[in-house]
Amino acid sequence: MANPLVAQGTLNRLRASVTIPGNSSLNITPPYMSKRFVTVTFDEDFDMLIPTATGGVTSPEPYVMATVTVGLLRTQSLATSWQNQALANSDIGGVSIFPDTTAYGEIDLVNCIIRHIDPGPYDGTNPEVTLTLRGIYYVNNNLWTI
Repeated sequence: MANPLVAQGTLNRLRASVTIPGNSSLNITPPYMSKRFVTVTFDEDFDMLIPTATGGVTSPEPYVMATVTVGLLRTQSLATSWQNQALANSDIGGVSIFPDTTAYGEIDLVNCIIRHIDPGPYDGTNPEVTLTLRGIYYVNNNLWTI
């Protein structure tokens, strides 16, 4: 087989962002992030395969929990804004995470909370505050039409 010369694409380190539609003052763009930027993890399986006597039965989940981790810069006021939000109300509603490429779509979460804020070491060598959010990601949307 000949080389298909499929373009591999490009990652844009300055494209990743986190937006909070209900409170735009908490939006996080690359100038406010540490080198770690943002990570999204789906905490649960999207589907179950339940063993039976002769095979298995599927049981798709209608939603899964997702965790978003962002490295905020402690040297900027946005990290303090997030800390103040946690002090006032840790329920933040919807969150949209935009990836580092246009080829992969945004991830939208609902009913998000501020799960954890870790200010990091105050030793003059690491400016990162780790912000951890958790929310709901809807999957298996066809379940609603069955």
